[in-house]
Amino acid sequence: MPPVRNPILPGFNPDPSIVRVGEDYYIATSTFEWYPGVQIFHSRDLANWRLVVRPLNRRSQLDMRGEPDSCGVWAPCLTHDGERFWLVYTDVKRKDGSWKDNHNYIVSAPAIEGPWSDPVFANSSGFDPSLFHDDDGRKYFVNMFTDHRRRPLHFAGHRLQEFDPKAGRLVGPTKNIYQGTKLLLSEAPHIYKRNGWYYILVAEGGTGYNHACTLARSRDIWGPYENHPDTYILTSKDHPLAPIQRAGHGDIVDTPDGKTYLVHLMGRPVGQQRRCVLGRETSIQEAYWADDDWLYVKNGPVPSLYVDLPAPRDDTEYWTERRYAFDKSLHQDFQWLRTPEPERIFSVGGGKLTLIGRESTGSWFEQALVARRQEHFSFDAETVIDYHPTDERQFAGLILYYCRYNFYYLTVTAHSDGQRELLIMSSEASYPRAALEFPGEPVVIPNEGKVRLALTYRGQELQFHYALEGEVELKKIGPALDATIISDECGGHHGVGSFTGSFVGMAASDLNGTALSADFDYLLYRPVHHPTDRYEG
Repeated sequence: MPPVRNPILPGFNPDPSIVRVGEDYYIATSTFEWYPGVQIFHSRDLANWRLVVRPLNRRSQLDMRGEPDSCGVWAPCLTHDGERFWLVYTDVKRKDGSWKDNHNYIVSAPAIEGPWSDPVFANSSGFDPSLFHDDDGRKYFVNMFTDHRRRPLHFAGHRLQEFDPKAGRLVGPTKNIYQGTKLLLSEAPHIYKRNGWYYILVAEGGTGYNHACTLARSRDIWGPYENHPDTYILTSKDHPLAPIQRAGHGDIVDTPDGKTYLVHLMGRPVGQQRRCVLGRETSIQEAYWADDDWLYVKNGPVPSLYVDLPAPRDDTEYWTERRYAFDKSLHQDFQWLRTPEPERIFSVGGGKLTLIGRESTGSWFEQALVARRQEHFSFDAETVIDYHPTDERQFAGLILYYCRYNFYYLTVTAHSDGQRELLIMSSEASYPRAALEFPGEPVVIPNEGKVRLALTYRGQELQFHYALEGEVELKKIGPALDATIISDECGGHHGVGSFTGSFVGMAASDLNGTALSADFDYLLYRPVHHPTDRYEG
């Protein structure tokens, strides 16, 4: 059987949490400011995965309006106690600076599709919570916690407390059970039990190129915990040429026949500047328990690009062109930003997606932007827009988006005299000013008629195109642009402060406050092969 090439969840799918229920495997990943919250995938063989639900889909569960870029839903943990699925997650309101405002919640459901409960508030002491179901029926809640005084650490360790599901709250004492190692930034704890040992798996080193999975164990869930003989069971930090970089933030699952696998986040940098244009993705590694009752990654600690799994992967759908029609409902590939009230920013029906112009591109409150993940190193995207702006404060079009500091946007807009024009707007690694640039010259177009907008993304180059109604051939507009700007490394913060990924889709703004709408006929997403693509490392 041929090995499977990582990642198993391409594109922006970080912080994987995995659980097996019978013959079924489920992975939950972070969604940050994108709505609905949390992606849950299903597989029967660990190789082929399908998105089945985004469970945080109503205001009582999640409202992220006003939350900065890369805040929102962090590091969900998905578990099953034999009767119900449990999902714990953090809603981060502020992440920059000495303080972090983050609130941890617990929801549950009888089946993966739901219905998912309203949330139970757990605590606000840190983030990356996890729920552990002990074999005596007790449940424990663990999360990393912060100390703004840094006495001695900002990421101060991992705080454990019992959870009472009947009372719907945390109960009893709390304790810092594990502080982590000298790599620092210890986060994302998961607890397991095997052969009388409690194991804690954490992520360390930050989610950049020093990332790692660290394992420790104790005979008592409350500690003390001793570190793994190798300390880090998975990391690429000392191997900058490995095809999988930024490896860390993992979770463990056993198969019915006794094999063990570790899922983890990863990145695939391109170019000399090492930019991860597909964001943080999910990979899988084969692991094994040795005679010393410690877990080791096969051929580790450096992650493998190819892994033996119970089945081969069928990549047919991955490479299939998608033409999204807007007949009845929004396809599950799409998400929007922050708001639990999507009816205020878009509607679907009659063969069109109608975006209701709201606030500016990059607003943290209410912007009309509907998009899907970039999952390929090279691709084409295309849409047709029917839109009639009256001045420069009204604009809509095709966008490649990371955050307010980081996007390329081909718009239909108008000059102050009401004449329609095409205008490229960009925000290119513009943190902290979020300053706009206007690559190329505006193109005057007729005030009537639909416009076809397109982009081609090849290797490290992005090019916009357009065609007026009745025209067959697309024409270039603007210069070739640096596509690698739309990446984690340029996402708006220096270092490793940006956590999402590249999206392509449609957007509309009306800065006059009159909610002028824009109609889109379809979105085409076509994967393309290019010699510079980094699939083989």
